[in-house]
Amino acid sequence: MIPHLSERALILAPHGRDAQVASAILAEASIRCFASPSLDTLVAGMEAGAGFALVTEESLLEASLRPLSDWLEAQPEWSDFPFILVTRRGGIERNPASARLLAVLGNVTFLERPFHPTTLVSLAKSALRGRRRQYEARARLAALYDSEQRFRAAVQAVQGVLWTNNAQGEMEGEQADWAGLTGQDTADSAGFGWVKALHPDDVQPTLAAWEKARAEQRIFKFEHRLRTRDGAWRTFSVRAIPAFDRGGQIREWVGVHTDVTDQRATEQSLRDLTATLEQRVIEEAAAREDATTKLHEAQKLETIGQLTGGVAHDFNNLLMPITGALDMLQRRFGGDDERAARLITNALQSAERAKILVQRLLGFARRQSLETQAVELAALLDGMRDLIKSSVGPTIVLRAEFPADLPQVLADPHQLELAILNLCVNARDAMPKGGTLVIELSSMASAPTPDLPGTGYVRIAVTDTGMGMDRETLARAVEPFFSTKETGRGTGLGLSMVHGLAGQLGGHFAIDSTPGVGTRVELWLPVTASAPLALRRDADDGRVPTPARPLDVLLVDDEQLVRDGTAAMLRELGHGVVEASGAGEALEKLRDGLSVDLVVTDYKMPRMDGAELARHLRLSRPDLPVLLITGYSGHAEGTRGLARLGKPFRQADIAMAIEELVQPKQMQTVPASGAA
Repeated sequence: MIPHLSERALILAPHGRDAQVASAILAEASIRCFASPSLDTLVAGMEAGAGFALVTEESLLEASLRPLSDWLEAQPEWSDFPFILVTRRGGIERNPASARLLAVLGNVTFLERPFHPTTLVSLAKSALRGRRRQYEARARLAALYDSEQRFRAAVQAVQGVLWTNNAQGEMEGEQADWAGLTGQDTADSAGFGWVKALHPDDVQPTLAAWEKARAEQRIFKFEHRLRTRDGAWRTFSVRAIPAFDRGGQIREWVGVHTDVTDQRATEQSLRDLTATLEQRVIEEAAAREDATTKLHEAQKLETIGQLTGGVAHDFNNLLMPITGALDMLQRRFGGDDERAARLITNALQSAERAKILVQRLLGFARRQSLETQAVELAALLDGMRDLIKSSVGPTIVLRAEFPADLPQVLADPHQLELAILNLCVNARDAMPKGGTLVIELSSMASAPTPDLPGTGYVRIAVTDTGMGMDRETLARAVEPFFSTKETGRGTGLGLSMVHGLAGQLGGHFAIDSTPGVGTRVELWLPVTASAPLALRRDADDGRVPTPARPLDVLLVDDEQLVRDGTAAMLRELGHGVVEASGAGEALEKLRDGLSVDLVVTDYKMPRMDGAELARHLRLSRPDLPVLLITGYSGHAEGTRGLARLGKPFRQADIAMAIEELVQPKQMQTVPASGAA
């Protein structure tokens, strides 16, 4: 229908002047007109749009009404097209022939000739008013249809299932969407049959919520489980809106079921993930805090180690003239004065204890010089069994568990023996009333921590059944000078030395303890297939080797006291000594023509150290032996291949070192005069 034609008048009056007169009257009343020359033209005009049609009786009686009847039958539901039928003798009562026309036209108003213009205009306006009401009904139907389509589209957009119930909540009539969802037919879902599709646990909660919404006349919102037509249980969100009548009472409910199974599963997964993430964050935070604590502890121990190493180096230099002087005094005067000999011996023993203390400090600081070689741990511990038994006493039960075919490890056997003995003595002190001490060896394929190489290891575990340590004590167990023993029963360096030795050997140290249960200490050492060359041992029996011949020695040391004491030792051995206070002075003397058989030099000196001096001499005098003496017992750079003697040393030590260096095959030894 063309909108601007919707209120025009169509006129079918092919005979006489009816069409012309009617058009003039309607035009006068501002009603547009169109005169149709035939019935077919009239039908086409009605299809295009019109408010009503004025037709004469004779024009219809003379023509076939089939096209008109077909159009009227096919008009939309809202349409009831109005006709004004002009007759000669009025309505059906006076004109029976018009009855057939009434049956075809339907909505007819009769106008009898001759008609007054006012009557025609009145009938025309009445027909237009009726047609306008039809147009309004059309608009309302269109709006209702559009609303319904929008609603259905919205339901489909959220993948919802649409249904209706009466005011009491009973399902009535055909519910196609509900049937498609649940498989229930009309008979199954009628009344409250729809609840049979609900999960048994959800029936009563659903009905209770429904009754409450009905009583309060508000929107029903709920969530429950339904069995779908394929037999699966799925979760649906339900929303039903009440429709009210004019009296304000609920007429029916229009509801939608929306499948939220996947959404709820996703939400649950997110909740689980959130909980997992929270736990992971807590664990990561704890791990980070633990790593930070360990880092701070490692940094603290490293700082203490650096300080300890420096102090030990200086302490060695301080001990050197003391030890040398006491050694010379003992040999010179010890045989003449018993009291003096006893005092000197006590002083030497104290100096020796100080030397051991320094060695332990260096062990903690990982700066001691190690004589590493391949060690069979089972054999080493078997050889220590009697020593350990005598050290721990008769109240301690010793158990040793050594499997066969353990691989060799790379270690300094003497330092390792000392470390194991320290652990056993600590275990003894933790069991004052007796107990059990277990020493275990086991082969481990992987590294104990990620920062160590993944090669093989042998683990030494020393376990006691003693008092154990609490967390605070355990945290400080490897700190130097920390001890829980009473004064005089320990220096607090035992575990520190073992901890430092493990790190210096490329291994791992671990300790675990429980108060009242005991303590377990583990020492992991790397496996080796071969051993490096063993280093020279210092003399420890006080016997002084007799020099094969007197030597001219260039002695280089920046410490005056150390240089004086060392020079005195050398001269007493029969050697000639030329002193230099530094490497530069020594090189200058040699360039000036000084001829010597041996250079004895300190390592740590300002501007040029002993290793650099040795490299210069190797270029100019490659046949000149060099003995490096040092209070710094670490891995000194550039000292590879050089003979070394650690401070403090006694006369026998330096005598043996010199003889091994210049004439290793011609050495003889004689007892030191007055040796303790």
